[in-house]
Amino acid sequence: MKETNPTWDYHNPYEWLDRIRTSSMPPLIVCCAVSGGVQGKESNPNLPETPEELAESTGAAYDAGASMVHVHARDPQKMYSSAGDAVTYRLVNCLIRERCPDIIINNTTGGTWGMSVEERLSCLDAAPEMATLNMGPDMYKMRLKERPAPLTHPRPALDMDGCMPVTYGEVATFARAMQERGIMPEMELYNPGQYWPVHDLIAQDLIRAPYWIQFVMGYQTSVYPTPANLLNLVDELPAGAFSWWPASAPTSSP
Repeated sequence: MKETNPTWDYHNPYEWLDRIRTSSMPPLIVCCAVSGGVQGKESNPNLPETPEELAESTGAAYDAGASMVHVHARDPQKMYSSAGDAVTYRLVNCLIRERCPDIIINNTTGGTWGMSVEERLSCLDAAPEMATLNMGPDMYKMRLKERPAPLTHPRPALDMDGCMPVTYGEVATFARAMQERGIMPEMELYNPGQYWPVHDLIAQDLIRAPYWIQFVMGYQTSVYPTPANLLNLVDELPAGAFSWWPASAPTSSP
């Protein structure tokens, strides 16, 4: 059976038409983010927090057809927050690997607010196959629900209004750390302007095709999740790229 090249030049309409004609589109890759870096059981009691819960939720997604999992490990001393150490990520990744032998593990380097670069990089030492790479700053404004007892590590409600700063140099630092470890970066674009740092990484040979690019749409300072914006993002993809976006993105009103 002829192997299908999973990437192509998105700017070439003839290649697209040929793939449709020959039914040679690449297989669908389903990635499940079983938790995030901010909300915990105070927002939804079904959200996994402990390493065992994260592995169990990943297993359920794997059994349902997911081939990749995006992992936010939790700080064992602050279960409502992301972990910033390799030990915790190694435990979570090990439990996931035992439950799902061939799933692709995608650790976050986004972490959560207030984390240092070193804390965000620590997950790379847990040997994931992939890791996220934010391509620009992230502003956020939200109110987090109170985390009441008997939940582990209760805390009051929080009003969040801040920004996670990201520079060209920091993006390069993360990309270089992934390249040194043989980890594929999942570049997260919040708006079309963040293609500038993508091409900067290409120019420095810090990333190589196939480029894995996720569109983060409908999240506060990202683009609105409209067909026009999606087409615009796709039109700017470099040749030899994968692209994907969440099946359901949260939206925020002014």
